[in-house]
Order: sequence, then structure tokens, then C-alpha cells
Amino acid sequence: MTLPVPSPPRPKLSTGTAGLDAILCGGVESERVYLIEGTPGTGKTTLALGFLLEGVRQGESTLYITLSESEAELRSVAASHGWSMDGIDIYEVVTEAGLDREAEQTVLHPAELELGETARAVMARVRAVNPARVVFDSLSEIRLLAENPQRYRRQVLALKYFFAQQKCTVLLLDDRSGEPTSSCGDLKLHSIAHGVITLEQIALDFGAERRRLRVVKLRGSQFRGGFHDFTIEPGGLAVYPRLVAHEHHSAFDHAPVTTGNAELDKLLGGGLNPGTNTLLIGPSGAGKTTTVTCAMMAALRRGEHAAYFVFDEGLPTLLARSAALGMDLRPYTDAGKLWIRQIDPAEMSPGEFTHHVRRAIEQDQVHFVVIDSLNAYLQSMPGEKYLHLQMHELLTYLNQQGVITLMVLGQHGMLGPVAADVDLSYLADAIVLLRYFEADGEVRKAVSVVKTRTANHERTIREFTISPAGVEVGAPLKGFQGVLGGIPVWTGQPGALAYPGNPSA
Repeated sequence: MTLPVPSPPRPKLSTGTAGLDAILCGGVESERVYLIEGTPGTGKTTLALGFLLEGVRQGESTLYITLSESEAELRSVAASHGWSMDGIDIYEVVTEAGLDREAEQTVLHPAELELGETARAVMARVRAVNPARVVFDSLSEIRLLAENPQRYRRQVLALKYFFAQQKCTVLLLDDRSGEPTSSCGDLKLHSIAHGVITLEQIALDFGAERRRLRVVKLRGSQFRGGFHDFTIEPGGLAVYPRLVAHEHHSAFDHAPVTTGNAELDKLLGGGLNPGTNTLLIGPSGAGKTTTVTCAMMAALRRGEHAAYFVFDEGLPTLLARSAALGMDLRPYTDAGKLWIRQIDPAEMSPGEFTHHVRRAIEQDQVHFVVIDSLNAYLQSMPGEKYLHLQMHELLTYLNQQGVITLMVLGQHGMLGPVAADVDLSYLADAIVLLRYFEADGEVRKAVSVVKTRTANHERTIREFTISPAGVEVGAPLKGFQGVLGGIPVWTGQPGALAYPGNPSA
């Protein structure tokens, strides 16, 4: 039995959007018809123009067939992105002359005359230009002209076969107007097209709208499934492919490194291990940010690059407070060793945040990451489902890259019972607990490590303070019971609160 010889794969064409090419594993196959669907405002026109401009850069002939937008409107969209339309042939099927009342007819049904005339006009222009890339905008107008599903499907099929004969790679745009209400879109079009990409725009109760896309189908090609966040930026679409952690592995040294404080290293069982994440939990003002800054300074002094993602605190406040504690960050930011990004979670999607973290790791060679804090990141996006799973994927990725990650999580309450809005303790490799407690008429602080997966850590509770010299960790508080509860009971001898630097020691 002779097996058929498989045909060689068709060459792939870049869509002009790097993130989308990554999702499509290189781009779209040539000489195929693809459906780009989405409601108005989702970015279809911007994506289509980027596709044609990429063709112009490759020296290909391109054609934009528009039934819904004028040439002036298209040029305005391009100008907003700093693009020139030179090299793109624009064909307006409906012109000012076509809207003249004297050109109207009433003897024949519109579906019998106007649809046929439109299709013939499009075919004639394609034959004259002989383009390699075509954008057809939009199928909604064809749907209106056809007036019934059978005639509409036949016309789209006829266009598909015609474009195949002309060896064109085509993007069919559809704004989904007039189609039956369905989360799956127009299934008739899906069955005809070689590939389908759906663009969505989601309005939140607060903050900027979110956009995402999904590849519904792509015949004969691999692609990354699921939803992928994207934004419309000057210069086109910025698409952030969904992170899949198991695809990213790096070899690295697992030896622990110092936090910058010898006593804190002892609590952790030797320090911080590359490829792990540490969660610092405590009420406001307990010293979480100062502690992570101390550890980050130790990494910078070792010559490592670090990234600090700030959600809660203003950047000027962070820099000024750190400098006052003897941890001046400006020399490292000026030297390009420290990358600080102030994040407004109301304006940024989880996919975009993950993209910034990946860029810091893969482009800036960062090996130390601080996320301060998880409260703002998680709570400011209540409409985002599966945010915990996204955080799990991100932390797994960072661990596999050998990155040391420190996360800050604030808790409600000062003394007595405290609580957090979210529970991410199951994601953490180590947990450092900071608490207030009352003793000798003063409000003091305590620190303890309650979990590590990589070392045999201390089980003691130590006094913790912040001084002009930075972070200081005292001896174990052996004379107290109930320190972590905030209201301890004294059972020991005087002097239990002595720690290095304490004037009373």
C-alpha cells in the first residue's frame, strides 16, 4: 500500500502584530481566508491595517475593500497610530455617487441586484490590483444586502473560492451586527473560514475597559488557546499571550542568598533560595515594604538586577523613605540595575502585568522581583475571574526561571485578630509573619517564619524593629505567650525584649 505524500506546509505570513504571531505560532498561512469578528470598538480595523502594512513592508501588493468606512476615516485611524497608508490600495464600494437618490431602483429586489453588483465590483477590483493581502470590511454589509441566511452563505462561499483562485490571503471583518445572539458568534461563517479570531471588549464597574482575543479555530495549525489580553496602543495592537509556565525552564544555582540581615537569614533557615517565592504578611505599617527593600538592596549589592512592582505606595514616597533608612535606590535605578514600575491596577489587565514581569526577566535579566502589594492587585480587579490561577502560573514561571520573588500582603487590624482579603498562602514557598504586640506600655513588633518549603527554618518569634540603620531582628521572645495574637502574657524574666541597637539592652 502506497501512502500519500503529504503536501509541504504553506508559508506563514506575519500579521504585523508580534503578540498575535506568537499566539498563532508564527502567523497565518498564505492564500487562506480568515474571519476577524468583534463588536465595534474592539480593534478590528487596527488589526487589519497592521496586517496590510506588514505586507507593504514585505513588498507585497495590498488591498483594503471597505463597505462600512470611508477612505478618509481609514486614513484618520492610520494617522492616529503614526502610520502612512502609502502602498495600500483602498477601494470604497459605496461612494457618494452610489448614495444618490436618482441611482436607486425599486423594480428589482435589493438582494437580486445590489448584492450581485457589489460582488462583481469587488471581484473586478481584485483582478485589477492582484493583491497578495486583502481586507474585506465588512461582512455585515453583505449580510444586510443578502437579507436571508441562505443567500448570505452562498455569497460568502463565492467570495472565498474567488479569493482562493486569486491566491490572496484575506481577512474578513465582521462586527457581528444582525447575527443571532450567541456567545459563539456566527457559526455559518466559522465553518467557512480557515481560521477565526474573536475580539472582545469588556466594561468593568470601575477603571478602563478590558480587551481580549481568542483564536476560535485554525485549520491545520497549532495555536495557543484561551483568552489573551490586548490593548490598543499608538502603533497598533499590543497583544499579551497567555502565560504557560511549563514552557519556560532555566538552569540556575539553588544556593541560598542573604536577605541583608543575618538574624532574618537564621529565621528563614539560611536565607532566600533562588527559584522560590516568599510572602510577607502583616498589618499596615508593620515593616513589610522595608523588609523587602532590605532584601532587594542585598541583591543589588551582589550585582543582580531587580524589578519592583509598586501598587500601593507612590514612587516618590518609596524612594524617599528607603533613602532615609540608609537604602538609597536611586543610584541603582540610574545605573539600570533596578527597574521600578508603578502599577495602576484599574488601568492594567492581568495579562499586561504578566507581560511586564516577563519582559523584566527575559529582556532586562532580572533575578529578583518584588510585588507590593497583592491586595491592590487582586482587589482592584474584582471582575477578573481566575485571578488566583493567573497568579499561580506567574509564580510558577518565576520559580522555574530561578527568580527570587518577594510578595507583600496586607492584613486588616492592628492588635488582636487580623485578617486578609485574600489567601495566597498555599502559593508561597515561604511565609514571613509580622505582628504588633503590646508590652511594657508600648506597641512593639514581632517577626516569625511560619513556613518554608526549602529549609528547616526557626520556629521562634523574635522582636522586630526599624531604625535609621534599617531592619533589626532581636533575640527570641521566650518570655511571652500570645505574641502573635497581639496581647501577650508575660511569663519570663526581665530583659526578654533586648535586641541589637535597643538602648535598653
